[in-house]
Amino acid sequence: MNAFRLDGKVAVITGSSRGIGRSIAEHMAAYGAKVVISSRKAPACEEVAAAIRAQGGEAIAVPANIAERAQLEALVEATRRELGQIDILVCNAASNPYFGPMARMPDEAFHKILQNNVVSNHWLANLVLPEMAQRRDGVVIIVSSIGGLKGSAMLGAYCVSKAADMQLARNLAVEWGKHNIRVNCIAPGLVRTDFARALWEDPKYLERTQALTPLGRIGEPDDIGGIAVFLASRAGAFVTGQTIVADGGVTIAG
Repeated sequence: MNAFRLDGKVAVITGSSRGIGRSIAEHMAAYGAKVVISSRKAPACEEVAAAIRAQGGEAIAVPANIAERAQLEALVEATRRELGQIDILVCNAASNPYFGPMARMPDEAFHKILQNNVVSNHWLANLVLPEMAQRRDGVVIIVSSIGGLKGSAMLGAYCVSKAADMQLARNLAVEWGKHNIRVNCIAPGLVRTDFARALWEDPKYLERTQALTPLGRIGEPDDIGGIAVFLASRAGAFVTGQTIVADGGVTIAG
């Protein structure tokens, strides 16, 4: 038995047209899941879905803006129509429109961060959890960040939202565990994605981060994809309400 196989499972992954989300989709497809590629722009979603199909995987594209509840409802409905059900939900899409001290942050920026990084995950999870409960089988994975474990002078609101995601996972794990539904977070450190480009393209910041990281490097998207497979598969069947940190050791290095 291969405890990591996802054959017959349907996985919806938000923010999966690039970066960590794309890696999660590619890994899940490689382990047998039918994956739904979703982000705001349809061409980008179609490109990733086509690439997965070219590798022998099963994938469809359903674009959606996570800030709009109606679009999340349409994402769920389209997935059910095309693939029948949703077994795995990965809430990966997130926003960070502000970099700087919270004292100077506009209210609209704080609201957008909380809406896209927390409230939208809450909406989407609750759109799929009832059907999972009916089957007594389901997995929700929220991509958080080590920012949720630390304070920050420049990314404060983002860190607040990522800490909230960890608590959202714990709450949902308690509420839905009786239905054999598992909910967990992944908390990456700095990963070489477009989302974090401003950080890793800064030579001084990159050098300092690598010097403080026991593994001596920043992450790559494919460092995260396999963790999601573990959490979604039989291999992770007794893991729920947890946050798995994947940061090369930076948070334990002092």
